[in-house]
Amino acid sequence: MIKRFFAGALAGLALLFSHFSTSANSVDYLSFATDDEANTTEVFSNASPSVVYVTSTALRRQMFSLNVMEIPQGAGSGFVWDDSGLIVTNYHVVARANRLTVTLSDQREFEAKVVGLAPERDLAVLRLIAPPDELIELPLGDSSELSVGRKVMAIGNPFGLDTTLTVGVVSALGREIQSPSGRKIRGVVQTDAAINPGNSGGPLLNSLGQLVGVNTAIYSPSGASAGIGFAIPVNTVKEVVPQLIAYGKILRPVLGIERASDAWIKRNKITGVPIVRTYRGFPADDAGMTGARRVGRNDIVLGDIITGVDGQPVRTNEDYLSIMEKRRVGDTATIETERAGKTLSFDVELTETQ
Repeated sequence: MIKRFFAGALAGLALLFSHFSTSANSVDYLSFATDDEANTTEVFSNASPSVVYVTSTALRRQMFSLNVMEIPQGAGSGFVWDDSGLIVTNYHVVARANRLTVTLSDQREFEAKVVGLAPERDLAVLRLIAPPDELIELPLGDSSELSVGRKVMAIGNPFGLDTTLTVGVVSALGREIQSPSGRKIRGVVQTDAAINPGNSGGPLLNSLGQLVGVNTAIYSPSGASAGIGFAIPVNTVKEVVPQLIAYGKILRPVLGIERASDAWIKRNKITGVPIVRTYRGFPADDAGMTGARRVGRNDIVLGDIITGVDGQPVRTNEDYLSIMEKRRVGDTATIETERAGKTLSFDVELTETQ
């Protein structure tokens, strides 16, 4: 009786295991995915064809001969901006390159040329010389809608490993990092999604598959991901890229002045930004601002020292540039200055860079 019971139980277990084995083989793997896994898989599937691998080479002359050789200069990621063949990446990926190659996700390679560069924002726009017809652009999101804890995904080519996905969250907002030009990039998105060398220029995506940032830097003593990565917010990208396409650079309104360097300002303990000289025919000169002048052999008498723009204090060149880059050509700005102990104010109409 007992033997028959155990035999029946074993047969039942064998039948049960056989049922599960058959079911597992017949059911698609994705049916076991959680909602979050399914979302990640869907975003990657839709976005990865838009992500590219950018490599640059430079020409160098050999030390003991006149031979010129082509050497690797940099490598990173990028993404399709539109189906005409425009590619967005980081400035530092393509800086000082003589030859650019863009590799699509299907491993096809295309030569590319530079359309525009913005080192102060670490952004660059390239154009494929002979683009294919089936390029897929990424939908653009709104970085102002991001909040700490929101899920984000980075796709890129870390260490040359193509089309790699990492997942994380927004760790912080409003960070500042230094651009290749030395200017500060403000409003940067911090994420713990792993970003390594080669990820630079690749997209940071939200759970809707929309572009919310361009991966640009990591903070790590070892040079590898330590869980602190930074991305230029997409709202900055949407402002800069159209200018790079149209003009090849960021078009900024100007006063028409030469400013003293921050090192000179700090050394002489000056609060504000002294005007070294004004350029004839530009707003500052037309408004009556004056630059510094030399008296005798070594003495310098300062002219106007910019202390504010539209009520916002100016202590350094970074303050001045950060305020001015939010203005547009044709805007009227109120420039507050100090000259010989007197406070002055000038209303000037900003003009474009010439």
